[in-house]
Amino acid sequence: MNARMPALYIGHGAPPLLDDPTWSGQLAAWAGDLPRPKAILIVSAHWESAPVSLSASGAPLVYDFGGFAPKYYRMTYETPDASALAQRVAAMMPTGEPVHQHTSRGLDHGAWVPLKIMYPEADVPVLQMSLPTDDPHRLMKLGERLRPLRDEGVLIIGSGFLTHGLPFLTEWRIDAAVPGWSRDFDLWAADALTRGDVDTLSDYRAKAPGMPYAHPTVEHYTPLFVTLGAATTPDDPGAQVIDGYWMGLSKRSLQVA
Repeated sequence: MNARMPALYIGHGAPPLLDDPTWSGQLAAWAGDLPRPKAILIVSAHWESAPVSLSASGAPLVYDFGGFAPKYYRMTYETPDASALAQRVAAMMPTGEPVHQHTSRGLDHGAWVPLKIMYPEADVPVLQMSLPTDDPHRLMKLGERLRPLRDEGVLIIGSGFLTHGLPFLTEWRIDAAVPGWSRDFDLWAADALTRGDVDTLSDYRAKAPGMPYAHPTVEHYTPLFVTLGAATTPDDPGAQVIDGYWMGLSKRSLQVA
């Protein structure tokens, strides 16, 4: 029998995360504490596409970043075939909401960078799903549809970054000072997560301090709602497994039962 998997919301970082021993160590230790997944379904901030779209097993990685060292563009992460999971996910979607199965799109860096740390042997099938909307309620519904996968041994991950105001950063060091807008949004979210206040988290545009600087675009925040929707009880506080900052951005990450 498969172990029931939790659902996660993680910050994924840019490729230099792979060379950061602190955050890499936190992600690796977290993965080591989880039941071993039969497969992974991951929704990344870096693939916004409607209708819901699914990645192709065996396709090359997507190097959707610029200005980094050449070594990152040579990296690979070849995982087992995830076609069975793709078929299962497609069957879970309601009539009238088609699913597009890509034939050539592989994992983008919002997926392969953290998974390369968490599951370095690349021995777990990985399927990436697109982020089809930025509406928290619709994403919660999507997560709710996916929830049964957890009983089938599938680890569901929403991959983003709890603050992501790249245009407003002035330092590009891992230990850069934390901007006020980043700290304010992070602490607001931490408090709402501790209280299980999904309504407040959903109304971030009106209620969150630090906006719009923390999220000039919102795709790094909204994967959180897929994770919360996949929770057994979305308004039960999850475990905030990782906190702190990276280049001034919040790396706070969540595990829900």
